[in-house]
Amino acid sequence: MPIYEYECKKCGKIFEVYQRLSEKGEDIKCPVCGSEKPVKRVSSFASCGGGYGSNHGSSSSGSCGGGGGYSSGFG
Repeated sequence: MPIYEYECKKCGKIFEVYQRLSEKGEDIKCPVCGSEKPVKRVSSFASCGGGYGSNHGSSSSGSCGGGGGYSSGFG
């Protein structure tokens, strides 16, 4: 089951939710303030790249490290 990151529009809390691919997340609430409809974020793990079929021109070790030093070659 994938993990998705959400950010509350009201209090700014970032939290993770385990959710099936078929679920849309319409019933998710912020665990801190209870606000509805948080914004889905691209998780730092998912945005690292280096997965199967990835061709970003960088040496891929399968991990981005903690510093976010991955260079996608964009921008």
